[in-house]
Amino acid sequence: MESTQLIKEILSAKIYDLAIETPLNKALKLSKSLNNQIFLKREDLQSVFSFKIRGAYNKLRKLDKKSLERGVIAASAGNHAQGVAQSAKHLNIPATIVMPTTTPQIKIDSVAEKGAEVILHGDNFDQACAKAFEIRDERNLSFIHPYDDWDVIAGQGTIGVEILKQLNNEPDYIFIPVGGGGIAAGIASFAKYLSPKTKIITVECEDSACFKAAFEKGEPTQLQEVGIFADGIAVGKIGNKTFEVLKSNVDEAITVSTDEICSSVKDIFEETRVVAEPAGATALAGVIKYIKDKQIEDKQIVTIISGANTSFGRLRHISERTELGAEKEALFAVSIEEKKGSFRHFCQLLGGSSITEFNYRYSKDDKAQIFVGIELKNGDQSRLAIIDNLNKSSIEHIDLSNNEIAKLHLRHMLGGQSEVKNEHFYRVQFPEKPGALLKFLNDLGSDFNISLFHYRNHASAHGRVLLGIQHADSELIEARLKEIAYPFFPEDSNPACNLFTRN
Repeated sequence: MESTQLIKEILSAKIYDLAIETPLNKALKLSKSLNNQIFLKREDLQSVFSFKIRGAYNKLRKLDKKSLERGVIAASAGNHAQGVAQSAKHLNIPATIVMPTTTPQIKIDSVAEKGAEVILHGDNFDQACAKAFEIRDERNLSFIHPYDDWDVIAGQGTIGVEILKQLNNEPDYIFIPVGGGGIAAGIASFAKYLSPKTKIITVECEDSACFKAAFEKGEPTQLQEVGIFADGIAVGKIGNKTFEVLKSNVDEAITVSTDEICSSVKDIFEETRVVAEPAGATALAGVIKYIKDKQIEDKQIVTIISGANTSFGRLRHISERTELGAEKEALFAVSIEEKKGSFRHFCQLLGGSSITEFNYRYSKDDKAQIFVGIELKNGDQSRLAIIDNLNKSSIEHIDLSNNEIAKLHLRHMLGGQSEVKNEHFYRVQFPEKPGALLKFLNDLGSDFNISLFHYRNHASAHGRVLLGIQHADSELIEARLKEIAYPFFPEDSNPACNLFTRN
């Protein structure tokens, strides 16, 4: 679609008999601490607690009468499902939503309460989507794509119209989250048309950065692996239509870590008392990172709280990672002498920083291996000062602050090193649904001895296990894991595993 035609479609989108014009709030605390004017576009205040209502409703109201009477169908595990269901209810037409079996019950109930027929199928979005296409063909329904549709893009673009109207001038930057690219394409196209000096920065989680990969390559690119934390933007390949728009309207594509996103969830809560979902806080995480990296001051910066649909059970995991993302905590593996006074001496090297966590178990007569969390009073400067003190005292240590295995598993399961021979470590992801863990163990069979197993529920669509298997041939282990067909990642070379699980 020509850019001028897309602008016309955005301006003609009649969505406000269902969607609302959300406020653009100045983040007072963040503006002061970051020396910039930070504005939050509050899409969490929509009736479905996300921006998805805009695109879904705009698409439905563009359908002809016969299509509406037959009904619509969508595949989604979250915000798009609720947007389609709410839009269909408003228009009094039938809607069918195919959701993965791993979808949290709170989201299933929310869609059903809006009058949609919910069909649970498959363990992930791709499987649910394939089923939705089957049902579409069987019932002659209209499929509502979550992002790669011009009417959906135009509906999301109304956010850009509101931003420029509410700010009354041209912002220096707009930071936008990217999954499939619908919201980013809509906002970027309109903002660049009306305010060409405004820089458009897209933000993705570093382990699901499909647009950044496409932006650098010049064409949509399929990711081999997709991270699952920020599930609302966990997409393996950017849309063709959305990429067509974004490639010429985006100035920079950046990524942020899980910890940085968690820290921004906290920042949003402290500004608004709203708990954003991880995807909803991703753009703000990009703002904070960009300002620090580029040393920007006195600029007007707009970002979007794109959604607030998160399960209460996920808050534990988010809270645990917040301090690391804000550079207020560091994690270390440290070897100290197994003698009186060693722990006190170690504490003296911390420069007045408090210990937030300490895990220890006796292992050898001469040395003790500890896992320790340390408060950072001055961010990364404190961390580097601690490392310098440890080096000067010749204390062996490894900084685990960015080690996912350490943060996700080992800090919750330390029990000392083991003498197990021929042990191999793997991370495994499985669909978080009843019976999935048992199925995994049954499929693994009795040919292998499980020497280590750690699983902790994070109230997300996928469970994560750290697995130790005792067998002389790792190729046989991996062949069996491939047969099971759950994503797995070898971790034998991970220093955290080696430090705390075996000699």
